[in-house]
Amino acid sequence: MPEQSNDYRVVTFGSGGVGKSSLVLRFIKGTFPTNYIPTIEDTYRQVITCNKNICTLQVTDTTGSHQFPAMQRLSITKGHAFILVYSVCSRQSLEELRPIWQLIKEIKAETLSSIPVMLVGNKIDEPAELREVTHAEGQAQAAEWSVQFMETSAKTNHNVTELFQELLNMEKNRNVSLTDSKSNKKKGKSKKKEQNGSAGSSGEGSSGGKEKCQVM
Repeated sequence: MPEQSNDYRVVTFGSGGVGKSSLVLRFIKGTFPTNYIPTIEDTYRQVITCNKNICTLQVTDTTGSHQFPAMQRLSITKGHAFILVYSVCSRQSLEELRPIWQLIKEIKAETLSSIPVMLVGNKIDEPAELREVTHAEGQAQAAEWSVQFMETSAKTNHNVTELFQELLNMEKNRNVSLTDSKSNKKKGKSKKKEQNGSAGSSGEGSSGGKEKCQVM
């Protein structure tokens, strides 16, 4: 089936065992896999709404192996945003992202400055003595590549939704955003009075405001 023009494709890259699949599954399904199963390539879909428009967030979980360069190039070519994942307990996993970043720069050269890219240090739930990459070192690497940086834990669900939210907030060519549905339900009643009358102080109700997309 041909992909729709309003599909938004996020691609994750990283070495085997850094937790790419765990981050994606935690975000999409709210689960954490206890067994490690190497991925060749999986795509997960989440329906989101932009006002009255329905679009699909596609998250591609790529292989941690370097045996499939053609698949890597195709994923980069089709991707709208990228998550580069390493384990804070493995300096080698950070180093192995360098050729991936170079490939993204090569393929997306003309539009690179407008593409959301997030460097992610995962597994911060591990004991401190196992950490090989400090938070400052991760930030420094992100600054060198001119990308954003965040540390996460798929196991404890730390910064997982925030990761995808921030990634979409960085998008410059589309008005896309995620809104946590649970948070909305809690805040819905308190906002009803504000919605009955003039637009809120944020100005999002004005013609120039940014569309809000919500996970269905």
